[in-house]
Amino acid sequence: MTSSTDTQWQALQADWDRLRNVHLRDMFADQGDDRFNALSRTMDDLTIDFSCERIDVAALDNLLALAAACDVTGARDAMYNGDVINTTEGREVLHVALRAERSDGYMVDGAPTADLVDPERDRFLQFADDVRDGKYTNAQGARFTDIINIGIGGSDLGPVMAVRALSEFRGDGPNVHFVSNIDGAHLTDVTRGLNRSTTMILIASKTFTTIETITNAQAAKAWLLVELSSADADQNLAALSTNLDATAEFGIAAERVFGFWDWVGGRYSVCSSIGLSVALSVGGKNFREFLAGFRAMDQHFKTAPMAQNLPVLLALIGIWRRNIMDCLTVALLPYNQRLEHFSDYVQQMDMESNGKGVTKSGDALTRSSAPIIWGTPGTNSQHSYFQLLHQGTDIIPVDFILTANATSPLDYQHKLLTANFLAQSRALAFGKTPDEVRAEMTASGASEEQITDLVPHRTFHGNRPSTSIVYRDHTPFSLGRLIALYEHKVFVQGVIWGVNSFDQWGVELGKVLARQIEPMLDDGQDLSSLHANTRGLINRIHDLKSK
Repeated sequence: MTSSTDTQWQALQADWDRLRNVHLRDMFADQGDDRFNALSRTMDDLTIDFSCERIDVAALDNLLALAAACDVTGARDAMYNGDVINTTEGREVLHVALRAERSDGYMVDGAPTADLVDPERDRFLQFADDVRDGKYTNAQGARFTDIINIGIGGSDLGPVMAVRALSEFRGDGPNVHFVSNIDGAHLTDVTRGLNRSTTMILIASKTFTTIETITNAQAAKAWLLVELSSADADQNLAALSTNLDATAEFGIAAERVFGFWDWVGGRYSVCSSIGLSVALSVGGKNFREFLAGFRAMDQHFKTAPMAQNLPVLLALIGIWRRNIMDCLTVALLPYNQRLEHFSDYVQQMDMESNGKGVTKSGDALTRSSAPIIWGTPGTNSQHSYFQLLHQGTDIIPVDFILTANATSPLDYQHKLLTANFLAQSRALAFGKTPDEVRAEMTASGASEEQITDLVPHRTFHGNRPSTSIVYRDHTPFSLGRLIALYEHKVFVQGVIWGVNSFDQWGVELGKVLARQIEPMLDDGQDLSSLHANTRGLINRIHDLKSK
């Protein structure tokens, strides 16, 4: 971290020294409704409430001063202007252009990005609608009933999350499945029971060389060829790639290959043709609404003052948690079953982007970077790990997410869901004191001996921070807006930590070693060049297989 920000970091540390022993119960007792009003922000129907975080207005002001000292606005403008901010790979970062309107004026290499994006977007959305409407069929003229998207990382996690999240909007579209793991069980399980003739295979790999994806694609094509001729099988293939030579060699006609660009990172690519599986599931109109939600947050992030800017504020709360409170993990808990994959998606977005140990200039970081992101939907999570959240020895901040309106016709169940959403943030913040436990047990007729024994176990210290995110309805628009909120949050935190949020060298080493090891797994290989650990494990694996 540069020395020009030292004053701001010192001010934040002084804030924590002042607040460390102040309980959220006392903060609310002192500030009441004013605290909620001062520490919540709204954009249209979207509200983010930070009042259950262990901060106050003065600390928030110092966080904003830190953002100013780190020139978050300048870095943001550089991204929107198409500057090369992915410095280790020499690339622009313009995923915002994927969901833009031409009037937004994004440029790359001196040309409007709309000249590239709009035709390709129209092309893959038209293809999606043609498949859904039965205009594009298999070789026998039958509609496709199933789609298998084969990808990994950003070519899988975003589409998996969005297809599940928007399942309510599928209508009569095909069933969409996903295969990512090189473990053959994944493809075997997904294809079991599917009709080969009416199953389309989408292969998502920009370079068409990703070993997991191409291996699975070859196996999927072989699965088709069990019953289909080569020509018929080829009609069941499409690709999301820029390598036209490789896709043609695989048997995929150019009109069924949809591309994207180097200035689109994999974990930010769901708005590109990588989202074709989403469009096949929900249709082109709903996909455009999805993009409109992204754009709404993009415009807000681009124009809103820092003190009212939702991604900036969410990022700064994360900085407070990670660097000032020294919290290692964050639980991301949507109270929405259709968002069951959202935490997994944000996990990659956050940890692959900012899980770095050096700055953009190559210097070792002096402060911690990305936290561990994890979570599952409420209320299921309340019956698994909430015990640790409430009474464990570590403080784990929580992001809660809820829609005001139900996502199903079962309104009473949504009422119970909402009550749990509200209760959990309150319980984490305020807990239950020994005196409150004692009074409650006395009123219920417990003996003094029972009370003495159980008070320590039934006491909740509270003072555990959480942020609540609430919006009106779960729609394609609101999902796009929510994703963009977290995208820009990650960007702001990367700027403050001084890391390059848009490379991922950390995923490469294991891949390189795997390519070296794979040939050595054949029987009779000379293993003497391998590390003793690897050699020992290979010998044990061979021994187990032989038995």
